[in-house]
Amino acid sequence: MPPVGNDTGKNELRSRIQQLIDSNQVMIFSKSRCPYCVRVKELFTQLKVTCNVVELDLMEEGSSYQEMLLEMTGQRTVPNVFVNKKHVGGCDNTMQAHRDGSLQQLLTPDSPSYDYDLIVIGGGSGGLACSKEAAILGKNVMVLDYVVPTPKGTTWGLGGTCVNVGCIPKKLMHQTALLGVAMQDARKYGWEFDETVKHNWETMKMAVNNYIGSLNWGYRVALRDKKVNYVNAYAEFIEPHKIKATNKRGKETFYTAANFVLATGERPRYPGIPGDKEYCITSDDLFSLPYCPGKTLVIGASYVALECGGFLAGLGLDVTIMVRSILLRGFDQDMANRAGEHMEEHGIKFIRKFVPIKIEELEAGTPGRLKVTAKSTESDELIEGEYNTVLIAVGRDACTDKLGLDKTGVVVNAKNGKIRVNDEEQTNVPHIYAIGDILEGKWELTPVAIQAGKLLARRLYSGSSIKCDYINVPTTVFTPLEYGACGLSEERAVEMYGQENIEVFHSLFWPLEFTVPGRDNNKSYAKVICNKLNRDQVIGFHYLGPNAGEVTQGFGVAMKCGVTKEQLDGTIGIHPTCAEIFTTLEVTKRSGGDITKAGC
Repeated sequence: MPPVGNDTGKNELRSRIQQLIDSNQVMIFSKSRCPYCVRVKELFTQLKVTCNVVELDLMEEGSSYQEMLLEMTGQRTVPNVFVNKKHVGGCDNTMQAHRDGSLQQLLTPDSPSYDYDLIVIGGGSGGLACSKEAAILGKNVMVLDYVVPTPKGTTWGLGGTCVNVGCIPKKLMHQTALLGVAMQDARKYGWEFDETVKHNWETMKMAVNNYIGSLNWGYRVALRDKKVNYVNAYAEFIEPHKIKATNKRGKETFYTAANFVLATGERPRYPGIPGDKEYCITSDDLFSLPYCPGKTLVIGASYVALECGGFLAGLGLDVTIMVRSILLRGFDQDMANRAGEHMEEHGIKFIRKFVPIKIEELEAGTPGRLKVTAKSTESDELIEGEYNTVLIAVGRDACTDKLGLDKTGVVVNAKNGKIRVNDEEQTNVPHIYAIGDILEGKWELTPVAIQAGKLLARRLYSGSSIKCDYINVPTTVFTPLEYGACGLSEERAVEMYGQENIEVFHSLFWPLEFTVPGRDNNKSYAKVICNKLNRDQVIGFHYLGPNAGEVTQGFGVAMKCGVTKEQLDGTIGIHPTCAEIFTTLEVTKRSGGDITKAGC
């Protein structure tokens, strides 16, 4: 936050205080040990009136709040009491208002009252985090969540994409594939087993889905324990402060709230070609597919496409990935291509520069047989192929088009359904906020949505000023050889700072656990991108190798702290590990030096 002494800082602080006043029936700026504050808080407790209290002596910016309150109200002392947006004053004024009946009049004004302090639309990770935090802070909260079935009829429980059809089942099925590789390695390490080893899709699917079911139940219990009202219904605005909730039986109920948080997430995009919705599946269907998909064509080059194609191949299936242009758009292209090359070397076929134009069913079944016709992006060439399953992973669209946002005035990007917000996740309509994957230009990652949701609730209802930091967010793509990243891609670093002002240190390496089975020698790769204009600060971290998520998480913390190349060099590595490679990087890309490793 900018210093409160400047105009920007003062305006932000004034806006934050005004938001607290506007969003709470009773707002008390207090100090925890002040006897007058205690007396006022006890009064509202006796009146059975919920009030929001900000203890100025327990927050770093407390003195700044007092100075701004002086400017806004002419009163610097505490308690400083507001009822339904009206300034009441201190302890004496509040007690007098109680005695003369004016306080009761303020507590029941003619202005509209709302059913809820906050309604969260969307029961994914971000929406759940926001709603629970708001309830902990004493607010009356509702969560509405409804999963529209896929064209194949797939649906799921509370928890959103990550839990049901994203991160959780993806990582578990990725782990299944890694176990297959581990069994192949095991013989080289002396494990002897004669029986035929094969994979059972149904067993894996049931185990994964049972775990997800336990998470769904856990979320419902957590909402109940926090006294959040969860309703399984589809929400649609009919007025700026009013929604219509329609359940699966078509029953309509209406609710109002002072504030709303949109956390509806995204769903897979279909290419709009003949046969796509009739015969193809998406990641929304794959993780609970009741049968092994067999020979599979994955259409797309997103992280969803590469991750799903990767673990399906790891289960022993025949997998082909059809790519329109580049792999992992938005990620570092050097790393993306290395991850793709590794997949290709391990039997995954790629059809590059082609897009599907028609899907036809040759034979129904579980799986059946499909015929795919595709066209080159560079010529009029057509190709055909037969597959048991076609998985579409060409991107995702925000679930905002049927929310009735036109009734509220919220501005939506007509092309992709995304919503632009300010740095406090506030839309252009002051009482409507948005978090998670539906935000324009923000990370589409579960931990980001969770962090944003919690911090939003704290800003709305506890006087916090902490905002979600969208810079240097660590992430991992769970391809067969995992890719972890934090900060800028090499392309973006050059664009921002110029080629002459960055230095890229890099190295190939061979994980020790790969040496005995003799696989993937010098296929793992590490690089850091440094800003020469700022003490060689690390502005890009990239890792291709095993356990990328575990490796990247720690370096993400270091980048938050502004780690430099000198500090990496001065850090003693843990031997023998993959992560230690970042403490010994010596060769720059600019030099063209040899980066292969002969041993540990």
